[in-house]
Amino acid sequence: MSRSDDPSPALVSQEAVRRLPRWALWFLCLAYTIPGFVGRDPWRDVDLASFGIMRALSQSRSLDDWLHPALMGHAGDAGALLPYWLGAWALQLAPPGLSPGLAARLPFMLMLVGILAATWYATYHLARHVSAAPVSFAFGGEASARDYARTLADGGVLALVATLGLAQFSHETTPALAQLFFSTLAFYGLAVLPARTAQSGIALPCGLLGLSLSGAPMLALVYALVVAVALFAPATRHLPAAMRRRARWILCLVAAACALLLLAAGDEWRAPRWRFGTDSWNSLGKLLIWFTWPAWPFVLWALWRWRHQMRHPARNRHLGLPLLIAGAPLLATVFTLDHGRTLFLALPALATLAAFALPTFKRSAAALIDWFTVLFFSAWAIIIWVVWISLQTGVPAKPASNVARLAPGFELSFHLSAFLLAVLGTAAWIALARWRTARHRPALWKSLVLPAAGTTLCWVLLTTLWLPGLNYGRSLAPQILAIRDIVGDARCVQVGGLTTAQLAAVQFHGGWRTQPAAGLKAAGCPWLLITPAARASLREADLAPTWQLVAEVPRPTRAQETLLVYRRAAGG
Repeated sequence: MSRSDDPSPALVSQEAVRRLPRWALWFLCLAYTIPGFVGRDPWRDVDLASFGIMRALSQSRSLDDWLHPALMGHAGDAGALLPYWLGAWALQLAPPGLSPGLAARLPFMLMLVGILAATWYATYHLARHVSAAPVSFAFGGEASARDYARTLADGGVLALVATLGLAQFSHETTPALAQLFFSTLAFYGLAVLPARTAQSGIALPCGLLGLSLSGAPMLALVYALVVAVALFAPATRHLPAAMRRRARWILCLVAAACALLLLAAGDEWRAPRWRFGTDSWNSLGKLLIWFTWPAWPFVLWALWRWRHQMRHPARNRHLGLPLLIAGAPLLATVFTLDHGRTLFLALPALATLAAFALPTFKRSAAALIDWFTVLFFSAWAIIIWVVWISLQTGVPAKPASNVARLAPGFELSFHLSAFLLAVLGTAAWIALARWRTARHRPALWKSLVLPAAGTTLCWVLLTTLWLPGLNYGRSLAPQILAIRDIVGDARCVQVGGLTTAQLAAVQFHGGWRTQPAAGLKAAGCPWLLITPAARASLREADLAPTWQLVAEVPRPTRAQETLLVYRRAAGG
């Protein structure tokens, strides 16, 4: 029985902790990671804007540019230096022939793999803590500590992959993914303290400093305070003198990291992105429900079943630590402008908490989850396939007509490789669903393997069958290519009123050198691209007779985002 004052709710036999095959877990993680990074255009808005800044940075030799990443004066996220540096370095080191979009994504792809690995090891070490141990049986047969921890770690990764809010943001080249990686690294460093002080001594300073340099110094400070408290907690008093000296060395490293992050976050402190007010509780509640699905029902169940241990969170660190790590971004979500990207940082810790619900489930509850998951994700897979078939064949006609209305001018082409990958993923899902709903020996991870596989299936189908449509709707390439048919291979274009994402698209998809539309009367680029809002702010004399309107080019899927194309008049 656990050494905690309250009995553990986990009644787990050795049979229930049989190992999830490593090849299956690796295959699932790779199938989730690679699609969405490979084969797509940069998507608006933040993904495309970040890529544009990275591309500009990779072509600059100015130290000031590297310390203040920007694209034509449009700065990136305040205090987020490291993500832009990583993307720029990847572009500089990329071999010839590699797509710049893919090259910039490679560090972020590795970070997503690191997030999954850090979540596994954090859950594993928390599950090895004595407070998380299952009940010992009177005649033996209870789960061994190592197998129990390994099974819950598998469950933690499955819960993270299954979470709906992870999919899009984790496949973008933005500071948000870097923040998630470094916060998960700090979570791992705290989870292994004090058992593995060497690993903790590396992970914690790197995680805190990286989190600060990725634009989240406030969260890094909160976690630094947690580290300081953890190093003086009663749990560390039993350590040998040598280990305690290493622990003090960790504290010194953390203090140094905190000092560096304060220096690196000057812009963040001067221009905070906080808001005070609760005018959108309804939308926030909806976001919490769908963004953290299906982890949040598991989290609530885990907190309920382990509620007696919650009276002593310091001694039950398998509950207290994930709650603390998830609590900071959850609270910040209420007061920040970008709810989704802030809530995004809580997902690994919530997935760890969800894993501790697994040893407390009854068979009937597990069966209900399985059948709901099979029906839910099978229905979405069928919808994706039906729309794709409609676009390819015209039967049924309704889905194709809806796409034509939402994305005028889009024509879907057939790609054999994408089709085969989609068929393979669907076949794997059918086989898994048949295996799970058949009679077989129990395993703790079984209640999360279907949600994780279902989420991965839908993500694979979206990024194979629907990828051309997603590129057409979410990138700015169609609009810029339409402008290129008008402008041609001009030396440069002047721009006015464009967002960072639009500037990045003009430079990347158009291939033009861009100049700000200052001094419109002066000689310069023969073409001008401006937004209707920028045009409205100008006087008629600012344009005529120097510039002549040639075309108004709307974005196919959003007519409000129109760009006006002007050409310099002869003799202008």
